[in-house]
Amino acid sequence: CPGNGICKCRVCECFPNFTGSACDCSLDTTPCMASNGQICNGRGTCECGTCNCTDPKFQGPTCETCQTCLGVCTEHKDCIQCRAFDKGEKKETCSQECMYFNMTRVESRDKLPQPNQPDPLSHCKEKDVDDCWFYFTYSVNSNGEVHVHVVE
Repeated sequence: CPGNGICKCRVCECFPNFTGSACDCSLDTTPCMASNGQICNGRGTCECGTCNCTDPKFQGPTCETCQTCLGVCTEHKDCIQCRAFDKGEKKETCSQECMYFNMTRVESRDKLPQPNQPDPLSHCKEKDVDDCWFYFTYSVNSNGEVHVHVVE
């Protein structure tokens, strides 16, 4: 009963806030709380302290990542532009506003991560301030870390 209950006659008697035959299922919903204050962003159920997303478009630890929703690319393009190319609307505030992701430069578009990886991934094509296209991927892993790959 891994510290979450007492074993009596080979049966776990769980402490409050734990359930399951081995008391290994937490009833605490705190890890499922999304940034908007809803359990699993209102798009899933909290089971044993982990979100089970019921809306297939949404993923991630709190069902807040939507890779097919519009906006992921546009929302982050200014920060990626200043970090990768040192230009754009956020050039002056880049070091304050745009350090929330890990960035890897790749030589060409075929070196970008492909959708067969376990973490949710968006492929993006955006125009920069000079009206040129630039390409990047945006992904969030299970720890909530954001990783961006940018084509040089």
